[in-house]
Amino acid sequence: MEFLPRAYQQQAIDRMLATPYQLLALRMGAGKTVVSLTVIDKLKCKTLVVAPLRVSELVWAAEASKWYHTSHLVVSKVLGPVSQRLEALEREADVYIVNRENFPWLVEQFGRWFPFECVIIDENRGFKDRASKSWKALNSVRQYIKHLYMLTGTPTPNSLLELWAQISVMDGGKRLEKGIGRYREKYFNPDKRNGSIIYSWKLKPGADKVIYEAVADVMLSIDSDIEMPERIDNVIPVSFDMDRYHELEHTLVSDAIYAVNPAVLAGKLAQMANGAVYDDTRGVHEIHDSKLNALEEIVEQGEPVLCFTSYQHDQARIIKRFPDAVVFDGAPSFEKWKAGKVKLLLMHPASGGHGVDGLQLGGNVAVWFGLPFSLDLYEQANARLHRPGQKNTVTVHHIVAVNTIDQRIIKVLETKGDMQQALLDAVNELKGKA
Repeated sequence: MEFLPRAYQQQAIDRMLATPYQLLALRMGAGKTVVSLTVIDKLKCKTLVVAPLRVSELVWAAEASKWYHTSHLVVSKVLGPVSQRLEALEREADVYIVNRENFPWLVEQFGRWFPFECVIIDENRGFKDRASKSWKALNSVRQYIKHLYMLTGTPTPNSLLELWAQISVMDGGKRLEKGIGRYREKYFNPDKRNGSIIYSWKLKPGADKVIYEAVADVMLSIDSDIEMPERIDNVIPVSFDMDRYHELEHTLVSDAIYAVNPAVLAGKLAQMANGAVYDDTRGVHEIHDSKLNALEEIVEQGEPVLCFTSYQHDQARIIKRFPDAVVFDGAPSFEKWKAGKVKLLLMHPASGGHGVDGLQLGGNVAVWFGLPFSLDLYEQANARLHRPGQKNTVTVHHIVAVNTIDQRIIKVLETKGDMQQALLDAVNELKGKA
């Protein structure tokens, strides 16, 4: 596939090539991976990517092979047991990718002989706190890194205090003071306290503007560069142990799960792809948490999320993981969402997709936890946020279980194909396997 960068993507590429370090606030789905791969291709130096485990496993290598101009890049995944990681490090490659939890281990392996000229932190959760192992590991080898790029959807979801660790690890304290104490003293006042113990800090009047001006040359946010409203569609791949999935797919039986015909089978497999499945008595059998983990990554970005679900057990499992999640129930939850009092709103597209106007006032991030067997429901539900009155870029995330029926559904949705015919085709294929 040919990569034709959007204006904000080209701006990010130019920034990264022009300066040795950047903090790029690119929301999930904005194409930060292909932007980074384009830069890696042009820099032509040994590169390390530090990313969440799911992204390390499924995204970077697939994304590199997807584009004509980066398909030649060799990606080595430094994942799994120690022996496997060491073998991956010895392999000749252009890009080495390690999950965030193992980054401190990797730094210990090399110490002062750190071999990576370019380091890309993909989603910098864990690098916003100077006390974290990840931040300390990065800071310990900073002097050996020629190009450092930190990618994030929300650099300061809680407070501008979080910005200091991210900027200082890049510039050594040049822009926001040498230490966190001096940074706090200059830009913040004590807020909540108990005697001499200060629990929180409040920005001094006008300090936020001064801070942003100080880091403007090394921090880029895309929202100010996209004509509004725009919609970004993002596919988030997840994987899981597929033994039971394949068993049901081929035999129509897996433990207490039965599919009396291929049509029922298609629905059962869709449930399994989401992470749980009903048996004949409506008992719920949990299969995996991969989609819950992916949803957690999105929620951690700090923006309100409208999450579309397919089954009741989807909502139940989400609420168990996110106790503050709210199920859409009409006016009460609707008003709370518009008022900004709901961080995760759960909605079945059939109940909330049609006739609900005003959801765009409460947020601009949608997530498809389970994909619908209906193009109409899909388009109507997406239109709840992507509609007149929306002031921000709308991001629609699709959590897709790889090598499952999810991939057939998302393909049809993307191409606006005949969903019913696609389902019949899928059923016929499954019938042939059974």
